[in-house]
Amino acid sequence: MAWLSLKLPADADQAEAWSDALMAAGALSVSIEDRDAGTEAEQPQFGEPGLDEPKSWQRNWVEALLPAEADVPALIAEAAGAAKLTVPVDYQVEKIEEQDWVRLTQSQFEPIRISDRLWIVPSWHEPPNPQAICIELDPGLAFGTGSHPTTRLCLRWLEQNVRPGEAVLDYGCGSGILAIAAAKLGAGRVLGVDIDPQAVTASRDNAERNKIEAMFCTADELPPLPNPLPLAGEGTVAKPKAIYDVLVANILTNPLRALRPLLAARVRCGGRIALSGILEAQAGEILDAYGAEFDMHLWAAEEGWVCLEGVKRC
Repeated sequence: MAWLSLKLPADADQAEAWSDALMAAGALSVSIEDRDAGTEAEQPQFGEPGLDEPKSWQRNWVEALLPAEADVPALIAEAAGAAKLTVPVDYQVEKIEEQDWVRLTQSQFEPIRISDRLWIVPSWHEPPNPQAICIELDPGLAFGTGSHPTTRLCLRWLEQNVRPGEAVLDYGCGSGILAIAAAKLGAGRVLGVDIDPQAVTASRDNAERNKIEAMFCTADELPPLPNPLPLAGEGTVAKPKAIYDVLVANILTNPLRALRPLLAARVRCGGRIALSGILEAQAGEILDAYGAEFDMHLWAAEEGWVCLEGVKRC
């Protein structure tokens, strides 16, 4: 069986109307994507609690999957009429052939070497080095398979910096890969946090698959901070459970900047932080933002992305 893929440009005030109208006209599925993704005009949406941000992109692709026999111009005209919209002249149509999607997806993911002793291994592969620490991870609905430079940077940082028994917070956990790595590298209490409930579910499943103990929750479910916070030098024998020795956040520059108070408050005096998801050109912004509370510097760079690290001042 084959299908047709329709990509139709739409501004922010039209995208939802096109989506509903195309479904009503016979589309099998419809999604809305950022038309400027991958460019300087890309407009990230983070969904972090309490952040004031746009609810939709200004320029969109409305992408619809249609039956192979669909009369595309007629279907678009029907949808436009129902939604009282003008038919764009620059829509795109592509034929999608039937494929073994499972086999095709699996062929795209090979074991990823992070270092001599740390590998990411899909479940359908044998570990290339059984003596190494292997994280079994399948691609899913959440970001974080180890293929992106920022994930690899964070994994290498954790390998070199996590000490046995330390408490680690992975903010923006995605697939749970960093939290799982921290646990396998000897961390004690590990918590992964994400704004996406599907990411939390995927992280829990991946943790179970890897036979490690870690907690995962949404950002709204973060344990409350102690009130008042311990003073410098206090809490070193029994640290409050909402405060961590190590915090790693692999997200993006804008949410990292906006979340600075929240993230900084979760790191103990003398604790360490690792931040990634940052382009090299943006590193200075984050170094300056976190420099008020941390001794920050560039740890490593790869393919235009950086990992920054810092120690919280007392």
